[in-house]
Amino acid sequence: MSDSVSNSPDIAAGLQRRALLKGTAGMAGILAAGMAPAVHAQEKIVLRYLGTAVNQDKKIAEKFKADTGITIQYVAVTTDDVSKRAVTAPNSFDLIDTEYFSLKKIVPTGNLKGIDVKRIRNADKITPLFTTGMVNGKAVGDQGTAPKKVIYLEGEKSKVFAKSPTQFMSLIPTVYNADTLGIRPDLIKRPINSWAELLNPEFKGKASILNIPSIGIMDAAMVVEALGLYKYPDKGNMTKPEIDLTIKTLIEAKKAGQFRSLWKDFNESVNLMSSGEVVIQSMWSPAVTAVRTKGIACNFQPLKEGYRAWAAGFGLPATLSGRKQDGAYEFINWFLDGWAGAYLNRQGYYSAVLDTAKSKMEAYEWAYWMEGKPASQDIKGPNGDLLAKLGAVRDGGSYEARMGSIACWNALMDENNYMVQKWNEFVAA
Repeated sequence: MSDSVSNSPDIAAGLQRRALLKGTAGMAGILAAGMAPAVHAQEKIVLRYLGTAVNQDKKIAEKFKADTGITIQYVAVTTDDVSKRAVTAPNSFDLIDTEYFSLKKIVPTGNLKGIDVKRIRNADKITPLFTTGMVNGKAVGDQGTAPKKVIYLEGEKSKVFAKSPTQFMSLIPTVYNADTLGIRPDLIKRPINSWAELLNPEFKGKASILNIPSIGIMDAAMVVEALGLYKYPDKGNMTKPEIDLTIKTLIEAKKAGQFRSLWKDFNESVNLMSSGEVVIQSMWSPAVTAVRTKGIACNFQPLKEGYRAWAAGFGLPATLSGRKQDGAYEFINWFLDGWAGAYLNRQGYYSAVLDTAKSKMEAYEWAYWMEGKPASQDIKGPNGDLLAKLGAVRDGGSYEARMGSIACWNALMDENNYMVQKWNEFVAA
């Protein structure tokens, strides 16, 4: 038995209990009489899952426990706090669900261990969008932190990203999407096809942008380019003058009364749109879904300039070992096996392994969500809520149409500290 196993307190305790059962005649007699108390060879595994509430779904945890007996204990924090915990308190979680752009902050600390792809059953089926940056054989935009730039590590204990595929991944991808603006078509009543519309005075007092600096500034940059004010060499890694220009544009709009609110929370974005206080805003696909389940018209609007993409994945703390590590690998493998992927696809996300998710979806669901075809029957969400009626077509069309139109990815800039300082000036303006 290896040291990593024999030194595990959980395993050791189990071995001691088994030894007692085998070596105690009195206990053997009790067993024979059928009067033995319940004796468990091993304590149940509980995995502390650090991430944002958006990805932490109770039904996923319940299904995983039913299938494996392993308990998921959600630790929900904000996007920024996920990174902070990874950097400052790596012993406070057993599994992290974080975005790829955060890796430039986390990996150099050595607090994440490389995930051995040989232990991941469907590693070879992960969509090439992550590994090569391709969708259906065509390269997509890679401004910002495209996953292909940070997905491989030089080794299990490496603090450096590898420039070509290796045996170790920084994160195993879970969910991803390409974000855009959400709109209330019933209140706007005209076509919206450009990011520039976010700052259109027509929507004065009824627009909103998300108040997460590293993401909000990317949306702002899409608007700046759409307005023809400036073209960034890399929206995901701005210089100080580029940051100044972007923030100046936002501050001018804010002072003119353009924004009804700056939202930080998923539910806040849903409430703003549902109430009609806001008719156009930065929005996430599941938030649009949430508005629609209330019976309110809401579009996840395709725009001619393309989408701002994001991607999240599971990572392991460097200190993880023994049965907890085995349990974490089991959860990752289970997550890629299809049930969770299908569940998330029905919310408007995309899953990392498309084949297995497809096997857990009805043909008409796959046609609607992934192929951009009109719904051949009503489309329902994971909880049975009606999302789209017969004949409806998904916003943005097919997987290929949406993910093939990525303009940039969420990113952590070299000038991140300066950017956050300037963003805070915008918030306070």
